Amino acid sequence: MRLNRASISLRLTLWFFCIFLLGWVSFGAAMWFHLKLTLADERYLTLSRRIDRLQDLLHKTQNEDPAERFQEFKDFSHATGNGLAEIFRANGSRAFPSPSEAARSFAWPAVSTGDAQQFLQVKSAGQPYWVMARSFPLGTETLYLFAAAPASGNQLILDRFWEGLIVFAPILLLISSAGGYWLSRRALKPVDRITATARSISIRNLSERLPVTNSGDELERLTETCNAMLARLEAAVNRIKQFTGDASHELRGPLSFVRTVAEVALRYPGIDAESRQAFQDIVEEAAKAGILLEDMLTLARADAECSGTVLEPLNLVAAIQEAWDLARPIAAERNLTLTLSLGGARTVKVLGDFSSLRRLIWILLDNALKYTHAHGKIDVSLTASAQHTTVLVRDTGSGIPASDIPRIFDRFYRADPSRSQIEGSGLGLAIAKWIADLHHAEISVSSELDKGTTVQLLLPLCALPPPAL
Repeated sequence: MRLNRASISLRLTLWFFCIFLLGWVSFGAAMWFHLKLTLADERYLTLSRRIDRLQDLLHKTQNEDPAERFQEFKDFSHATGNGLAEIFRANGSRAFPSPSEAARSFAWPAVSTGDAQQFLQVKSAGQPYWVMARSFPLGTETLYLFAAAPASGNQLILDRFWEGLIVFAPILLLISSAGGYWLSRRALKPVDRITATARSISIRNLSERLPVTNSGDELERLTETCNAMLARLEAAVNRIKQFTGDASHELRGPLSFVRTVAEVALRYPGIDAESRQAFQDIVEEAAKAGILLEDMLTLARADAECSGTVLEPLNLVAAIQEAWDLARPIAAERNLTLTLSLGGARTVKVLGDFSSLRRLIWILLDNALKYTHAHGKIDVSLTASAQHTTVLVRDTGSGIPASDIPRIFDRFYRADPSRSQIEGSGLGLAIAKWIADLHHAEISVSSELDKGTTVQLLLPLCALPPPAL
């Protein structure tokens, strides 16, 4: 999945995860180095105090017997550092014997005579140690005091700290990512409501508005901007609807007048042949324009939701039969085979308007009659299930390209340039879709070029009340 196609919540979560991971690594590394320096400082203070006490001991015992001084040095070494201490002269020889076997075998570093104090890390017998060396003038000579402490304890603490970071990092990252996703979903929840409302708004319900969240943030400003845009669209669409309805209504009168005058002129016996043909053309074109205006007025009323259609229980079989009877003479004239299959049903009750459903079936039959070649076949069938009835209109006509099927219900759309040779306004299927929506029905089309087209109409059956006992 590409990141730029993921949801905002997921992208925010991924960004939060990456930023938290980077912060966690940076924080862990910084804390690890800080802990390492802190532990090193602690060892520095410990060894420094140990050498301070050793200096005090040498001061106090400088006039005692050498054997007693060595014993006190030995006891001090074992008491404070497990015997890891040594006292060297400037020439590198020991001022006292080694207080322990560990001190004797320890890899003490060489110290320059110019250094007053050194604090460094060395390895002895494969183990890391911190060593402090300090020059100490005593009497007429300068001694070098050494003290060592193992660094393995520090390393153990550092390893445990690093292991803790590695172990708890995935858990904390998971918790933080889940929390970030929850917070982003909660913050973007108004966007989901806005999206759902926006998807439900169409040309039929432009009066609806997006829910405004009184939060004072960007979402509120976006919602208000979208609502203002919807208001402008609603006003523009209403003006177009008003113009279409008014124009369709007002043009019916002049067209009727022109057609009537032409029909009256055709009755005049002395009219010449050319004039008769001209008036005949006027009558035919006026009739076509009248049908177009009626279709436009029907759709204008549909857009204005003022069709006045009342849905009531009716027999769908009767509506299909009447539309089929209208199509029979046209099919016979064009050498088409027209069949009707009702599956033995005489009555199929649906909730609807009889004239509208008859018009819907007739539009489907009219399209099949127009685009089916001579000697072709058109079949109308009806099947009923428990809750729905299905009406199929199949033809063996020229078919519709697959790329045009999604748009055939658009107004004035003609699927193929060659189909424009067939008379029609491109409004029939738009009216059929409106009637289907009015009856809560589903209409779909499947087609194959040069093989034919099938239109399916799925209507809900009328739920009749149970008979009274």
